[in-house]
Amino acid sequence: MTLKLLCATDGSHASEKAVDWAVELTKTLTDCKMDVSLTFLTVSAIEEDGEAVHGVQIMKEAIDEQIFRELHSARAKALAGGVKAVTCAKASGRNIAAAIVDFADREGYGHLICGSTGRTGVSRMLLGSVASEVVAKAHCPVTVVR
Repeated sequence: MTLKLLCATDGSHASEKAVDWAVELTKTLTDCKMDVSLTFLTVSAIEEDGEAVHGVQIMKEAIDEQIFRELHSARAKALAGGVKAVTCAKASGRNIAAAIVDFADREGYGHLICGSTGRTGVSRMLLGSVASEVVAKAHCPVTVVR
């Protein structure tokens, strides 16, 4: 049975640390003769369906290009680190944490990895925390990398 790891990334410094950690975890588990696959996921807040207005279409194309760069960078790190079973995926939804958890549940992932900036106090209350919401809603273990 394959252990499916899902690492959420958005190109931020915190998610880059999560990518590095996910690559190391995958290598370690593979070295222990476990069957492991790693997927990098980026979530777009722009919904895939619906009518595109010209300005919205330009913004969507720019976001898609950014997502491609983020996923390409994460995949390149994994391949350079010796991870062979690596894929990339994109989800969409206004609630980033819910999109991550829904994708993981739907696709049968057994472990989630995400980054956190480590905000506390008022800044966390005002900005929220995707990582803490993923931990609260996930159906499987979650590793939060700081």
